[in-house]
Amino acid sequence: MSWFFLSLLAALSLATSDALTKRFFSNLSPLMMGLARLGYAVPWLLAALFFIPWVIPDTTFWFCIAIGLPLEALAFYFYMKALKVSPLSLTVPFLAFTPGFIILTGWIILGEEISPGGFCGIILIIAGAYFLNISKTSYGLLSPLMAIFREPGSRLMLLVSFIYAFTSTIGKLAIIHSNPYFFGITYNIALAMLMTLFLPAAAIAEPGKNLIRRPLIGLILGALVATTIFSHMLAISMTNVAYMISLKRTSLLFGVLYGALWFKEEKIAERLTGAIIMISGVFIIGWFG
Repeated sequence: MSWFFLSLLAALSLATSDALTKRFFSNLSPLMMGLARLGYAVPWLLAALFFIPWVIPDTTFWFCIAIGLPLEALAFYFYMKALKVSPLSLTVPFLAFTPGFIILTGWIILGEEISPGGFCGIILIIAGAYFLNISKTSYGLLSPLMAIFREPGSRLMLLVSFIYAFTSTIGKLAIIHSNPYFFGITYNIALAMLMTLFLPAAAIAEPGKNLIRRPLIGLILGALVATTIFSHMLAISMTNVAYMISLKRTSLLFGVLYGALWFKEEKIAERLTGAIIMISGVFIIGWFG
């Protein structure tokens, strides 16, 4: 299977995971939503350890894990909260901002120049975000942008995208010092373990009982999360990282479609238009940025 189809599989399984999480687990707290999603994936990830090439991680790998995991846990918590409180069509499209943030952080922190392709991509992503709320223009030209900050899920997913701009760079370094398979599995298992440590502080009654209320749906969700990880790792080992990530971001489009078909969300035409424009920006960054 080529990297192209593997990337699309990663996008579809990610979007389906988001939809299942929102549909069947949004009655839980964001922490428990995250644990349900990761916890049911752990058995699949553990099984995969028997089929991957092993490495002996060096100090740099463990340093990346130590730095990246707290940020990843924070981003994952906000990700789950965004899915819980807002429509899919107004949350998942904002993941498109991650490559734009990566370019901006590289410019601010490292002094890297922004290429014409990168600049155009950022403009398209912002334009797409504007079109997500284009009907708000009746209240003023800036109202579609202001609506982003009034919608809690949109604000949270913007923050998630910003954090991912850092964790993706840290993760890339960890992969260089191990391999995509070993990193993807160990990182996500460690993330599940880290989030479990917050249960006592969250004072959640009978967390185990909450997690096993829907075992069949949970196992399906876990299999989808594992599929996202495995297809991502295989695809990224076959081609340029930017190409693969650009194609994987079609998950935004699938997410909006799930919002329309499964959750009967409103104003899907404008949100679909916005998502397509944002994906176009991601593609331009990935291929020409």
